[in-house]
Amino acid sequence: MKKIILSLIIVSCVALGCATVQSIIKSTFPYTSSLIIPASSKTNTLLSATSSASSFDQIFGNQNGAAYIKEVRVASVRLDASNPTNQNLGVLKSVKMFLVNGSGAEVMVASRNDISENIGNNLVLDIDNSRFVDDYVKGSNLRVRMEYSLRSSLSSDVSVRAAINFSSSPNTN
Repeated sequence: MKKIILSLIIVSCVALGCATVQSIIKSTFPYTSSLIIPASSKTNTLLSATSSASSFDQIFGNQNGAAYIKEVRVASVRLDASNPTNQNLGVLKSVKMFLVNGSGAEVMVASRNDISENIGNNLVLDIDNSRFVDDYVKGSNLRVRMEYSLRSSLSSDVSVRAAINFSSSPNTN
């Protein structure tokens, strides 16, 4: 009887342990990028800013983290004014975010056209998660490109921090 109970406990722990590991792997992970909107940017004109993106794995040296995931989709995209921190992002009339891989191919992942003039210093974009972006995230040189149109002119350069969160499934192969 003791052997059966002990066996059930061990099987339960292993099953729960596997589920826990799988839920950790199948989670959301961010890439961040800092983009500069120059004060010289013209209003009512489609402009672009590009910057490299980095993930938690890259910052801490885990270069093999992408091998453990598959079916990567965009989960959310958020812009925050980082310098000046109180910059109202309502100066943006519209914005589109693109992922750009090392070979220059790009895919639009989020946009927003109806930005309120008094939105504040952060902005959540409408995502396009209709496709997998594995080829971009698993590459070595991920960049973020922001297309934007200004509603009003800027008195100084504005730094915007873009946080793109991805969701994925574990790669069991």
